[in-house]
Amino acid sequence: MQAMKGAALAARRAVSFQYKFVEDGNPAGTFEGYGSVFNNEDDGGDMILPGAFTGVLARHAAKGTMPKMLLNHGSMGGGLFGGADPMSDIPIGCWSGMSEDSHGLQCKGRLINLDTECGKRIYGAMKEKALDGLSIGYRVGDFVRGTKPNEPRRTIKTMKDLPEVSLVTFPMNDLARTGAVKASDIRTVRDFEDFLREVGGFSHAAAKSIATRGFRSAENEPAGIEAFAASLRDLRRAI
Repeated sequence: MQAMKGAALAARRAVSFQYKFVEDGNPAGTFEGYGSVFNNEDDGGDMILPGAFTGVLARHAAKGTMPKMLLNHGSMGGGLFGGADPMSDIPIGCWSGMSEDSHGLQCKGRLINLDTECGKRIYGAMKEKALDGLSIGYRVGDFVRGTKPNEPRRTIKTMKDLPEVSLVTFPMNDLARTGAVKASDIRTVRDFEDFLREVGGFSHAAAKSIATRGFRSAENEPAGIEAFAASLRDLRRAI
């Protein structure tokens, strides 16, 4: 296994949402559960180790902030490079606490605007277990890249950033490949190859071929990888 630092790609990791409402003595819509489970390889080949969230949670605490609670990652959850509706980035709730235990990332939060039609739909869907997924949006810090077939693609030791934790409709592989990545965050051919597989849904062979040719040719263009990313986005919309 090969140790690495500072992977630039933003990523999504979705799990079946292990939650329960804890409304006795608390406002309606208060719930808690696990946003990530440790030592469990996901469909994208990532495995998160205990302690991975310690630093990023400490940084949020120092700033007095919490990750945002969105629905299906907001505008970041639509299309190859994200959607265009700014209203979709309005939080559906507030996270009041996040901490690590031996099982994973424990999250506590509350839905807001329950008197609106949107709030009622989200609350009702959770009550009926129809909205039953949770997905973290994160940026990797230190990780070890697997080199053998039986090893995870990445064993994640630390998180560089945790900007949002979303309630999601589909908590499995398709969602894990959906999201938005800033083109300027792609620094290497391997970064671009990972991006094409995880976000674009390309096969390993196709991603490798596109990354090898496209990234290197884009580096020589005046607009660089930004222009190449835009061309991929336009192609995706056309098909």
